[in-house]
Amino acid sequence: MRELNAILTAQDLATARGRRTALATVVHLEGSSYRRPGARMLVTDEGEATGAISGGCLEGDALRKALAVIAQGRTKLVTYDTSDEEDASIGVQLGCAGIIQVLFETIDPDMPDNPVELLRKAASGRGHAVLATLFSLRDRRGPQPGTCLMMSSDGILQGRSPFAEIQDRLGSDMAEALADRASSFHRYAQSDGEWTAFLEYIPPPTRIVLVGAGNDALPMMRIADTLGWEVHVVDGRGSHAREDRFTAACQVLVSRPEDALRQLPVDDRTAFVLMTHNYRYDLDMLRALLPLPIPYLGVLGPRKRLDRMLEELRQEGLSLPTHELAKLHGPTGLDIGAETAEEIALSVTAEIQAVLTGLAGGRLRDRPGGIHTTEPPAQSPNP
Repeated sequence: MRELNAILTAQDLATARGRRTALATVVHLEGSSYRRPGARMLVTDEGEATGAISGGCLEGDALRKALAVIAQGRTKLVTYDTSDEEDASIGVQLGCAGIIQVLFETIDPDMPDNPVELLRKAASGRGHAVLATLFSLRDRRGPQPGTCLMMSSDGILQGRSPFAEIQDRLGSDMAEALADRASSFHRYAQSDGEWTAFLEYIPPPTRIVLVGAGNDALPMMRIADTLGWEVHVVDGRGSHAREDRFTAACQVLVSRPEDALRQLPVDDRTAFVLMTHNYRYDLDMLRALLPLPIPYLGVLGPRKRLDRMLEELRQEGLSLPTHELAKLHGPTGLDIGAETAEEIALSVTAEIQAVLTGLAGGRLRDRPGGIHTTEPPAQSPNP
């Protein structure tokens, strides 16, 4: 989310300065690549670039092509074949072993639904969204419709498909991607050709609530802020929960546990970490948080401490169904041998990321197949 916000800010600055821009987006991938579809880079007519579409091997050529697209004023699809180690056009032996399709779109700030503005709408607020980008793999040199539609979490479409005959099917497939909360590819056959749609699922930014404002919360805040997560800190101790100890973007609350949740925004992208080191405070927060539909609830400290808390809640008569305990992670974090506050912060944020992406958080070398799962585009029925 940090990279996306940086692109939006860069576009605003370019518009204010009267500079023209182009947006380069990875829209399709066969094989392996450092970045997946949805990776973006904004380029100004002065050659300033924000974001990245690879690990650095494509950016130089992409910058040149973006400048050409700005000068020509037309959208262009470019194929990078990094599987060909003898191809010197973009560098020798890149090692990615993939065929990457990058769409270059000029940005007209006077158009309310230009690609950057649709991206801005998709990323605004706390809703889930799907962005539709159309291109032709069969006729790469022909016209490319580009980023044209955005569906918000309420199912409302913004923008307009350039092809009226596929708008209904496109909208239906976008609604399915929104319901599945997963990006997908679709092909749409028409009498005048075939179009591929990259339907990109864009979730709200991760929100993390650090229940505890001690010194060990500081590296947690810094790592989360670097990732572009929305950070909140709550503690009952005014001596610790001070705004001057945290970043300006971080909300800091001094509150009792029973009052905290009335002041904290909570949704299905909100993770909580209990780290006050105060047994009673953490217990009261645990009691309040367990029934909530949050994806992650971490408890810092030994397993024996958490077991004692859960037993005390049971003795109070609190029902602890399996589905409520499934979100509970204690001791919190991945097993990476963490000892220092910084290492523990890395361990915990890594586990939260793994949970939110539905992955186990193991070693990549032990993962069967490729790092990024890719599926062939689905074939939508003919009109």
